Amino acid sequence: MSLDQATVRRVAALARLHVEEADVVRLQGELNGILGWIEQLQEVDVTGVEPMAGGGASALRWRADAVTDGGMAEKVLANAPDREGEYFGVPKVVE
Repeated sequence: MSLDQATVRRVAALARLHVEEADVVRLQGELNGILGWIEQLQEVDVTGVEPMAGGGASALRWRADAVTDGGMAEKVLANAPDREGEYFGVPKVVE
């Protein structure tokens, strides 16, 4: 696959990127190089290779959907520069 200059301009517009006309040719070469690498990767034979992540038998561990305070206020506030009870102490903003 090869991109022409009009496609590079369209991709830049869709990505909301301002590209100078002088840079379009350079970006065209870079994007075509990236697409060339992707085409090479698609040619690799991966039959029998298990996915490393995101599929197969892997699943996320479920937890209860409950609101908690975390149960570790002392750890969280251990390095606080100023604290007031179980809260961070902050300077007064409004007078």
